[in-house]
Amino acid sequence: MSRAAILVWLFGLTQIVGYGTLYYSFSVLAPSMAEDLGLAIGWVYGAFSLALLAGGLVSPFVGRAVDRHGAGAVMTFGSLAAAAALVLCATAGNAPMLAMGLVAIEVTAIFVQYEAAFAALVQLTGSDANRRITHLTLIAGFASTIFWPLTSALHDIMSWRDVYLWYAGLHVVLCLPIHIWVARQPRTGGADCATIPDGDTADRPSMGSERRAFALLLIGFSLVGFVISALLVHMIPLLTALGLGSMSAIVGAVFGPAQVLSRVVNMGFGRELHPLRLAMISAGMMVLALGLLAVASPWLVAALMFSALFGLGSGLTSIVRGTVPLALFGSRGYGARIGKLTSARLILSSIAPFAFALVLERAGTAVGLCLLVGLALLAVGALWAIDRQRVRAGLGYSPAE
Repeated sequence: MSRAAILVWLFGLTQIVGYGTLYYSFSVLAPSMAEDLGLAIGWVYGAFSLALLAGGLVSPFVGRAVDRHGAGAVMTFGSLAAAAALVLCATAGNAPMLAMGLVAIEVTAIFVQYEAAFAALVQLTGSDANRRITHLTLIAGFASTIFWPLTSALHDIMSWRDVYLWYAGLHVVLCLPIHIWVARQPRTGGADCATIPDGDTADRPSMGSERRAFALLLIGFSLVGFVISALLVHMIPLLTALGLGSMSAIVGAVFGPAQVLSRVVNMGFGRELHPLRLAMISAGMMVLALGLLAVASPWLVAALMFSALFGLGSGLTSIVRGTVPLALFGSRGYGARIGKLTSARLILSSIAPFAFALVLERAGTAVGLCLLVGLALLAVGALWAIDRQRVRAGLGYSPAE
């Protein structure tokens, strides 16, 4: 097995642990946190939104650290910090301490989750990074599948505090040694080179203003993040309000498998597509999914198609947020760029559930869906504008570009 393949499998393991312990476990344990400390469940979810916002604010600094010190070193620190954050949260005795613990968890998550792992693959595999990022997202896509039932099973036999303490141990015993090994590997790309996704290190033709293209990419990715965050939190209540009743849970269950399916299909057929075009398809699926739900609900078949399209688009989004910046701008400064993109996405995602709930309460379901359709269309438009900029610069979209 090649070093690149080993890296993907090892990162797949640490990403499953990272997302499972630092993100997916929260929804299972949140009711017990609230009951244990005598808090309203809404307060706990509000603290979690604040934590996501804090993660978004520190993301640019983490990105620059990745370029300066290497992704492996940053992820090594992140493993220790994540373990400490979980212990801090597990020992919280009051509401402020719980909030501090949740903020610490989501801040340290930035050091060990996708964006840091993507940067590590860029630095360690160079020209092969795009393909390896796709493989990694396929493996890590099973984080919720594994950790939702695992957390529930553990919580049946121990308190939420003990679950977090066990998860802290996972970061030290499992993730830390892997990240230490990664930190010792020699770089083949990254901050000191300008590797292009196909391995051609010749100078790339300029597509014009890279600052404008990056701003458009930031807008597109942030809007897609807002739509996904708003829908994921409110999907079941939204489907119920649209008249699907008890079938809402079944419709929602289609989302997860569709996410994984999109990554499998992309491995087989997406290699011939430029990552920017794949990003446009991903955002376009959001528009189709929401439009279908708006005009055809409560027809069950339409709702199932909505969930499938939404899952396919969301699955592709996880891939393109790592591959598009590399394809457009090369690997020089990749960590800083992806840090800024992650920051904007997380900040908007943190306010999306509250903002969308407010719209649903004040204006109704139809207006809420129209709002999300409009935001998804704006995302497609921002990505299309980058496409036009490339075309005007005479750049094509062949896989060997």
